[in-house]
Amino acid sequence: MKQQPQGAPTAADYALYATVVITWGAAWLPLRLQLGVVSPEVSAVWRFLLGGLIVFGWLIAAKGRVRFPLSDHLRFAVLGLTMFSFNFLSAYYAGFHLNGGLLAIIFSLTAVINPLYAALLGRGGLNLRVVAGAVIGVIGVALLFGPKLLSVDAQPGTLAGVLLMLFSIFIFTTGNMFSAAFQARGLPVLSANAWSMLYGTAFLALFAVLRGQPFIFEWTPKYALSLLWLAVAGTAIGFFAYVTLIGRIGTGRTGYVTVLMPLVALALSTLFEGYSWTVWAVIGVALVLIGNAIVLSAPAKAET
Repeated sequence: MKQQPQGAPTAADYALYATVVITWGAAWLPLRLQLGVVSPEVSAVWRFLLGGLIVFGWLIAAKGRVRFPLSDHLRFAVLGLTMFSFNFLSAYYAGFHLNGGLLAIIFSLTAVINPLYAALLGRGGLNLRVVAGAVIGVIGVALLFGPKLLSVDAQPGTLAGVLLMLFSIFIFTTGNMFSAAFQARGLPVLSANAWSMLYGTAFLALFAVLRGQPFIFEWTPKYALSLLWLAVAGTAIGFFAYVTLIGRIGTGRTGYVTVLMPLVALALSTLFEGYSWTVWAVIGVALVLIGNAIVLSAPAKAET
């Protein structure tokens, strides 16, 4: 079966797009605030357990579909592995070595990898305009955070952080491909997210048990509020918008939200971390916006 995204994004698409950019772009700082007392595995368990319960409540309130055959549950488990568990666990561990800006920069490579991955799998061919726009945007993001990139060159653990983020991206983009294929089969987004988050929680909990991590909670405003943002905005709302976009405009164009996310991270860094604007930063913003225009104006190709 094929998805047939429309050539030009609609107002609803732009609204979903903005939702993902804001909720995910503002998630990198809270993610780093989770690190410390509670292990990354357990923090991720709390995040996706709360997010999954919220989505399940949303699903039941909307009278959505809850019961599915075993074959669909296997698909939900695949999404749980690739989009709601170990990709984020890798990002949590990368956060021990990299600041929020660098995490966002590396994750923005999703915009380039998504269309290349789809083409490699034979899902609609390579849209060179999307790739070109994404590359321009990623270059812009690198210029935005140039001083941050230079400042960590000599820090131990930087390479480990980069490799962990690249692993996170690989798992996440694999999940994107599965999500697009499962939506093409007619699986409803809200139901798939609800079940997949709970499966992801189960995988993370099992991993935490195997590693002997205690299931504790840090009862501080910093930890509780950051968890609340990650579970509600970053997970329940953000993922619904993101996965819905994949079905509406394709993986390639949807992936560009990861290039715009660092702009939100930059705004937060300016407010809370004293980020200093430079000429290169201004040029970087311009390139990100130009790349965004190229990606969203590119004719969409059918994806299988």
